[in-house]
Amino acid sequence: MIEVNDVNYHVNIVGKGEPIVMLHGFTGDMSSWDAINPYLEEEYQLILIDILGHGKTEIPLNYERYHIEKVAKDIREILIHLKIIKTNLLGYSMGGRLALTFTILYPNMVNKLILESASPGIETEEGRKLRRENDEKLANKIVNEGIESFVQYWTNIPLFKSQKRLDYSMQEKVRQQRLRNDPIGLANSLKGMGTGSMPSLWGRIHELEIPVLILSGSLDEKYCEIGKKMGNNLPQAMHYIIENIGHAIHVEDSQKFGTIIKEFLSNK
Repeated sequence: MIEVNDVNYHVNIVGKGEPIVMLHGFTGDMSSWDAINPYLEEEYQLILIDILGHGKTEIPLNYERYHIEKVAKDIREILIHLKIIKTNLLGYSMGGRLALTFTILYPNMVNKLILESASPGIETEEGRKLRRENDEKLANKIVNEGIESFVQYWTNIPLFKSQKRLDYSMQEKVRQQRLRNDPIGLANSLKGMGTGSMPSLWGRIHELEIPVLILSGSLDEKYCEIGKKMGNNLPQAMHYIIENIGHAIHVEDSQKFGTIIKEFLSNK
């Protein structure tokens, strides 16, 4: 555990070499990267973090503590504690929005950025307001109905339909990992760190002058369009669409995902 800004974060370090901070998605934890780690840990130092509200990291009760810029500051403090001056950054979905926020706030601390099925937020205030209302309803559902009911619901949303093709053992591993989360932590993450709560970064992504790899699955049409639009607005971006894969690329094809990341980081 590493204590930053009055919160104990669960952090694990694997491998040696140039650092990569790895930020999982909503309902995930650091074990979400287990299938990816073997591709990277021989050449890189992997900084695995349970994001606020997830895994074994402490669960603050005030959802305002989960604001994405506050969590980005926490990540910065963790790196300072670990004496890491500059790092590569990998983020999936919610973790991708956090990674993008971190990079815009602390650009001198990031070497390369990898965004998997991520977005810079919602452009319009009207759209953000609607999303906040929906996230509030979903947060209440988690708290009122319990974690098992929510995980059953979350597993079956259209975004994860392509994961139904995975082996049962893999699907069950993902389900069991989600069940280990705290309902208050997930609810507060939705209210404090959701796309409705975070500021839109569309007007700022052009500021990033570092290499950025954007990964989308071809079956995830929404994030393919977002990835294409981001790529057109970033000075040094490559948008890579992986065929016949959905939202969670690292789960659905860990070998291809790990290989692409390794090649990007090594400039191949």
